[in-house]
Amino acid sequence: MGLDLQGKFYNHFLDTAEFPYTSEEQEAIQNAVTQLIGTETLGSRPGMLLGKIQSGKTKTFMAIAGLAFDNDFDISVILTKGTKALARQTEQRIQKEFEPFLESDDVLVYDIMNMPESLSGWELKKKIILVVKKEKNNLDRLLKLFSEKHVELSDKKALIVDDEADFASIGYRRNDGDIDTNVTAQKLDQLRNCVSQAAFLQVTATPYSLYLQPEDIQINGREFLPIRPAFTVLVPVNEAYIGSDYYFDSDYSDKLYIPVELNELTVIRRPDRRRLKIEDVLTSPAINGLRAAFCNFLVGGVIRHLQADRLEEKRSKFSFLVHTEVAKSTHEWQEEIVNTLFTKIAEEAEDNSSLFQSLISEAYNELNASLEVGGFYVPREDDVLARAREAITDGELMITSVNSDKQVEALLDNSGQLKLRTPFNIFIGGQILDRGITIGGLIGFYYGRRPNRFQQDTVLQHSRMYGYRSKEDMAVTRFYTEPVIYAAMQRMHESDIALREEISKNPKQAVNFIQSGPGGAIVPCSPNKILLSETVTLRPWKRILPVGFQTDYKTYTNNVTKKVDDILNHLTTKGPGPEPFLINLDKAHEILDHIKGSIKMSTDEGYDFDWSSMHAAIDYMAGLSNSSEIWCLWLSNRNNARLAGVGSHTRYVATPDTASTEGATARQYATETPMLTLFRQNGSEEQGWMGAPFYWPLLYASGNVPTTIYATDTTE
Repeated sequence: MGLDLQGKFYNHFLDTAEFPYTSEEQEAIQNAVTQLIGTETLGSRPGMLLGKIQSGKTKTFMAIAGLAFDNDFDISVILTKGTKALARQTEQRIQKEFEPFLESDDVLVYDIMNMPESLSGWELKKKIILVVKKEKNNLDRLLKLFSEKHVELSDKKALIVDDEADFASIGYRRNDGDIDTNVTAQKLDQLRNCVSQAAFLQVTATPYSLYLQPEDIQINGREFLPIRPAFTVLVPVNEAYIGSDYYFDSDYSDKLYIPVELNELTVIRRPDRRRLKIEDVLTSPAINGLRAAFCNFLVGGVIRHLQADRLEEKRSKFSFLVHTEVAKSTHEWQEEIVNTLFTKIAEEAEDNSSLFQSLISEAYNELNASLEVGGFYVPREDDVLARAREAITDGELMITSVNSDKQVEALLDNSGQLKLRTPFNIFIGGQILDRGITIGGLIGFYYGRRPNRFQQDTVLQHSRMYGYRSKEDMAVTRFYTEPVIYAAMQRMHESDIALREEISKNPKQAVNFIQSGPGGAIVPCSPNKILLSETVTLRPWKRILPVGFQTDYKTYTNNVTKKVDDILNHLTTKGPGPEPFLINLDKAHEILDHIKGSIKMSTDEGYDFDWSSMHAAIDYMAGLSNSSEIWCLWLSNRNNARLAGVGSHTRYVATPDTASTEGATARQYATETPMLTLFRQNGSEEQGWMGAPFYWPLLYASGNVPTTIYATDTTE
């Protein structure tokens, strides 16, 4: 028996959606409900709705709930992250989406903690939606509803939706090195047992904790079976979606990203007049990044307003988020800095001083580059200056610190988003803004969360700059962070793309996970052990190379280069040239060991390189083809500069190669085994080096390598 697609609930969603459901979205919704009906999804096998950050997951699962109601489901339980703000946001969204059915008394919507003590028989016949935070008291009350108060509900057909499913939703956690069960998981297990007719759907954009679990694990002496998706449905995204690829792997990436020095993140953590005198906020080099971010945000919003005026359209409201720490004291200090910035700039704007004009001009020139690349209208600088003065002096900018549930609740609008009260809104917040809270009009994100270990699920959820955005807004959008954080997020982007591509091909997830074993051997790795910021993602023809370094002093570097020259001259009689040759694995490792000594990474600026990963990748990929040799491309007389050119936000050159030359050679030869490319640089002082020739190594992954996540560090 097929789905009923003519029901009143599903068609209400199709007919009234602010952004109409595409055919791809409708197909995903119908696919999910079909599988929820036809597949056993409780126990250790939930269904999975996999989207991207702010990609329309809520819109999709709301319609899934509606279609489920049309197909004999009576109850929908929506499990939210354990904050009052998110629970309220979810409840408001549900009430808005199901408003006609609330008015006609066909549906009841309750927060589990605020519902009546008992329901009448008349009420029990209606469709019921329950919003439940994933924490003990909420879940206890839900269990009591089904098992004690209204046992008859346990026989009704229920859809349980675990929104923002993550590590809290699975069955175990690490506690001081030991593994123990989560209270949330225990309660969900009990819920599965007391609801006889139920389907279970997990919704997430960060599936790592869910997919990357071992086959089994011992907890307190008993075997625990981890949650494994019974099926996966991908939430479609269209070209208007802006995700990690736009920030880390596009023609705009170097324009969107502006590096922030590590010292600046220290300065804005707590007051210290030795580092920053608050009265000097307009000129102090200690906060160059934050000051530029403030001005870029203002000018970016002004430019969008002038573009709207030109088209006789309504002006939008814009937001800027500062998110570096969870401590309330830090937020207070940052709020003081930004408020002082605002006050001082307002004083300069009143006088139309040369300093004010200079700050606006710098921001105008910064944004002009991406506007011109995008082919967008660029207002005259004088008009931007005049509008910026108006915005500052007329009180169009508001600064708000958000560090508690109560504050977020007070700031949410009717749609459950943070309310933008003025044309320009700056939010300073911590963990409360991590996940689920939607911030509209975001064109500036100053991010500085720098833990000892970057956890992929967590960091991706911090990325509030993802979502459906206009290209015009993106042209004035900027992302500010420190290079170490940016590099970690870039690695996460690579892992995320690889994992999603493999899941789309095979929902049972066919990604290889490996790690270093004893003696440097490559062994299979239980995916749950991986710290995903400490990984290298291998894909066909992936480039692996050090970036952001200086060479050692002349004498030492000259000696290293001569040793590598001698090795290569013994390996080939042809000398350097465009045609690669095969070399033994031992020689490849020997060459890299020599080169490593001459390269000094700029670790104080956040640049590092894991040489062991390059060695391990060579062995792993050669092993896939049972080869003891790899390709080597030896090129000489190269003159790459050390520093990137003027106008680039990237400090260091990252491309000693070109896709059309060396990249094409790799695709021709490196099909079965990787290709180690050795660029012999002249290393002149004019190019920013130390004045001695050196080798810059680059490894091209082989074309046949399966998608592989290699753990350079694990949780053990």
